[in-house]
Amino acid sequence: MAEMLVVRSKVKEYAAKKKLRMGSDALEILNKEVMHLIDKAVERAKYRKEGTLKARHI
Repeated sequence: MAEMLVVRSKVKEYAAKKKLRMGSDALEILNKEVMHLIDKAVERAKYRKEGTLKARHI
């Protein structure tokens, strides 16, 4: 399994505020989506020869 980037307790807390529970399978997919967003942002930053990820890359 890949490194967990999202904080399980925070995601569960946020879902609870929306009156839902958070399944472990949903957390894994959410983590993969976050990693995908970061990977795409890294590609954009490297393409522009920038060394810092910024909001514009996301």
